[in-house]
Amino acid sequence: MAATAITTTTAATQLSSRSKRSSTLNNSNNNNNNNNNKKDKSLSNGGVNGDRQAMAGKKWCNDVDNGGGSFCWNASFIYWTLEDVVYVARYHWMPCVFAVGLLFFMAVEYTLRMVPASSPPFDLGFVATRSLHRVLESWPELNTLLAALNTVFVGMQTTYIVWVWLIEGRPRATISALFMFTCRGILGYSTQLPLPQGFLGSGADFPVGNVSFFLFFSGHVAGSVIASLDMRRMHRWEMAWLFDVLNVLQAIRLLGTRGHYTIDLAVGFGAGYLFDSLAGKYEKSKRIEALPHKEALIT
Repeated sequence: MAATAITTTTAATQLSSRSKRSSTLNNSNNNNNNNNNKKDKSLSNGGVNGDRQAMAGKKWCNDVDNGGGSFCWNASFIYWTLEDVVYVARYHWMPCVFAVGLLFFMAVEYTLRMVPASSPPFDLGFVATRSLHRVLESWPELNTLLAALNTVFVGMQTTYIVWVWLIEGRPRATISALFMFTCRGILGYSTQLPLPQGFLGSGADFPVGNVSFFLFFSGHVAGSVIASLDMRRMHRWEMAWLFDVLNVLQAIRLLGTRGHYTIDLAVGFGAGYLFDSLAGKYEKSKRIEALPHKEALIT
């Protein structure tokens, strides 16, 4: 009887365990079905979490007729709503401004009367500094004083750029200046712009006084930007802001004396950023190249 009771108890326990496992599996299947139903409902919903999101992540592919293969694109903007357009305009306003600028200047470019070959170039910076030009033209002593002060500023740029290499052991600014002035020489010789009408030279001007020089692009402006960027890397904020202010005053003075066209100054500003970035990439590449040699020396 005892053996029969034990056998009966064991069978009941096994049946109970099987029943529990079966119940767990059924619950799991029900949960999966519920999740699938929710997903289906979400995809079938036409709102923000519906077709637009699904279609935005879908890539459409077409076969290429002339060479086999295919090309794909993910044109999510096709499914934008007014809400999406407002979102883009609000949170990505800068590209939107540039897009408007593109359309505006396309209209200006295609309707503008070209400057005749017999006429001097039109320069908006010269128009804006017409009064300053008249003052400097009638007051040569002031022109010489400003030229001398500008020469001091150029000396400050040069001293700083050389100092950070020779004394502080950081060659990035110096490498950047070498890149910049070499490129400036190539471009300046390749396209030699005419000297602006009304140019007010001075023997106190650095580095060439009254002799010839390249107009495109401004090495004065680019050198100042290079020095200012290095100061910011070293958290020398006051010096950087001082150089930026002096650079703006220098640009105004160069326009007023007709020492540079506006495009020379604008490209000089961009060139400072460009060649500083290239010098940084050059330093990084050299550090990567030096790693195997350092590891070999250590081992």
